[in-house]
Amino acid sequence: MRRIAGAGGPSKADELKALQAALGAEHAAVYGYGVVGGNIGEARREEAREGYDAHRARRDELTRVVRDLGGKPVAADVAYTLPFPVGDPDSAARLAVELEEGVAGVYSDLVRASEGDRRLAAARALREAAVRAVRWRGGSVAFPGLTERAATRTPSAAPHT
Repeated sequence: MRRIAGAGGPSKADELKALQAALGAEHAAVYGYGVVGGNIGEARREEAREGYDAHRARRDELTRVVRDLGGKPVAADVAYTLPFPVGDPDSAARLAVELEEGVAGVYSDLVRASEGDRRLAAARALREAAVRAVRWRGGSVAFPGLTERAATRTPSAAPHT
């Protein structure tokens, strides 16, 4: 990608902030997928396990990247407040959609705040979250990670206070 003369790329501080936000969203997604897996029912349990594993892997990778950039990775909260009660397969699937949309939103910020390989990795993570959201929802949205964020500006599973 070419830069306009005199225009600087994203700052390291902005990139680190976006990486930390993505890491926080991944912590919330890992927690949330534990709830999804416990309520989803046998028919979609493997799908929940795949989402859980994918978010754990992204979380671990983001932790390494933040450390490599000299930052201290944000820690997971002890518990998270779910956006609604989850007690059956339908609500578990809705939670999975919320988690994926929240993750897609923070990855869209990371795409904007990074360059090179990190930007490519963030775009890949955004795409994967959007695909998982489509599968859980059973349909698509025009701009994954953007439209959904207009209604909620924080990760779907908010830290427990």
